[in-house]
Amino acid sequence: MSQTPEHVTVAEEEYLQTLYWLFEAGLPMTGANVARAMQLSAPTVHEMIGRLEKDGYISRARDRSIAFTDSGRRHAEEITSRHRLIERFLTDVVGVPWDDVHEEAEHMEHAMTPRFEAYVRSAVGDAATCPHGHPIKVGERVIGVPLADCEIGASVTILRLENEAEDLLHYLKRAGIEPGREGTVAASDAEHVTVDAAGEPLTITRSVAETVAVLADPSPPPRTALPAQLVLGRERYGR
Repeated sequence: MSQTPEHVTVAEEEYLQTLYWLFEAGLPMTGANVARAMQLSAPTVHEMIGRLEKDGYISRARDRSIAFTDSGRRHAEEITSRHRLIERFLTDVVGVPWDDVHEEAEHMEHAMTPRFEAYVRSAVGDAATCPHGHPIKVGERVIGVPLADCEIGASVTILRLENEAEDLLHYLKRAGIEPGREGTVAASDAEHVTVDAAGEPLTITRSVAETVAVLADPSPPPRTALPAQLVLGRERYGR
């Protein structure tokens, strides 16, 4: 017998959030991509995907692709929105650096009571995104393009950091890359991309530039980030 939606477990919420991240980014919702994004073994992910299906949160097609049920989609949107709301609260109200809030929010999001959530929403006011540029109200995602695709001379506004792995956020902060910054693509080659932000050069590796969504003029065609860029560890920064 399937459990009721109110009994969704912490582990199931984490998987639903990851699945929603794939869905929102336009990446295939597959067990392989979940394993890559969460840095877990295939057997571990396979077991949990089976539980999500049994409990009525997802369905799987013959090709093993995953789709949300109505209940699963609702829960995925709720936990994703709550996570981003907490990140904004921790940054704007508590003063936690934006490159540290992702992991802290992961710990808090599952225990937030409706009463405290109402307080947090009031405290952040009309903030529309988390500190990494993702919409708090899911479904209002602004379409951007990878910084890696932009031509030299293009004017860019950093829109969103697609990959929120903590070590990657630290790297981006050190480089000066954060949502809202504006500049011009000053250099772009097989290894690095540099944005000139009012005379300050912001340089990151091309693999990381794949994960930075921007608004650009002129703009390259929109495309989905590469699945290989789902999770970047420090050892991948130079590739």
